[in-house]
Amino acid sequence: MIQKLPDEIYSKLRKVLTSPFRVVILTHINPDGDAIGSMLGMYWFLKNRGCTVNMAVPNEIPQFLIWMEGAEQILDFRGQQQQVEEEMGRADLVFCLDFNEPDRIGNIKDILETSNALKILIDHHPHPADFTDFMISIPPASSTAELIYKFILDLDGKKGITKTIAECLFVGIMTDTGSFSFNSSEPGTWHAVAAMLEAGIDKDNIHSLVYDNFTEARMRMLGYSLQEKMIVMPQHRTAYIYLSREELDKFNHLSGDTEGFVNYPFSIKGIRVTALFLEKKNHVKISFRSKGSFEINRFASKYFNGGGHNNAAGGESKDNMDITIKKFETLISKYSDEINLAP
Repeated sequence: MIQKLPDEIYSKLRKVLTSPFRVVILTHINPDGDAIGSMLGMYWFLKNRGCTVNMAVPNEIPQFLIWMEGAEQILDFRGQQQQVEEEMGRADLVFCLDFNEPDRIGNIKDILETSNALKILIDHHPHPADFTDFMISIPPASSTAELIYKFILDLDGKKGITKTIAECLFVGIMTDTGSFSFNSSEPGTWHAVAAMLEAGIDKDNIHSLVYDNFTEARMRMLGYSLQEKMIVMPQHRTAYIYLSREELDKFNHLSGDTEGFVNYPFSIKGIRVTALFLEKKNHVKISFRSKGSFEINRFASKYFNGGGHNNAAGGESKDNMDITIKKFETLISKYSDEINLAP
């Protein structure tokens, strides 16, 4: 069960948020549905309280999320660095959402570390670094969006959950639980969703906007990935997909197009570990997933400069694709017994 958020934090925040402060909201590189949903939910809550609010991300948001109200206000640091720096310099408060260490915000890290603003972390990833003044870190939560819901509820009650805020937070919970297929067994998650439905959201339309809003090229890339680029290692209960830069370009890859690809191999009977390898300009980006007790975040952290949740993590490799995949296959074979024994 998600416990009530710390009273000592709220007593201080209530005082801070009674004034129309200048706020900047940050989230991690390659932002996903939980990152953007949490950011926009907090944005509208603070705007409704009279604060001046800006949002910034290290790189572009996925195409399947640009329909969300307020998404056009999000600053992309790559092309709007000066504006981000100016807003950070003026900020009284900085909210750090859905990341647990400053490296996760790329080049914005240096600006955050030199900022004199009050810094508040709200996140559900394990083992957070100590880089903010206040920390709301609850790893068992389904998503950061669920924690934002609790944050608003504890500060303002249900009246603080407007329809717009509920839509944003529902996107965060829905996407970070794979449409409620994992990490969503706690009653508190469903109580939050029920409150969002009471606020008037159309969950079916939101689901369609997120999952039925891709290009034809993306669908063909998915088919190609499963037919031509999926490797199954049944003896290790593992499967992975790998795509080169040329292949991504061939299908006119847009930000967010490969979201969810890593989960498809779980449809194969017996698979307990999956990975997705994407070739970038200077590295290979990796997504990892696992089922059961095999902690894929520890694997990602130890071997691929990554981290995340017990069953969902990310990493990267500075080696080329061939070397990276050979390394992965060799390592997985060493963990075969542990994977096979994982309930």
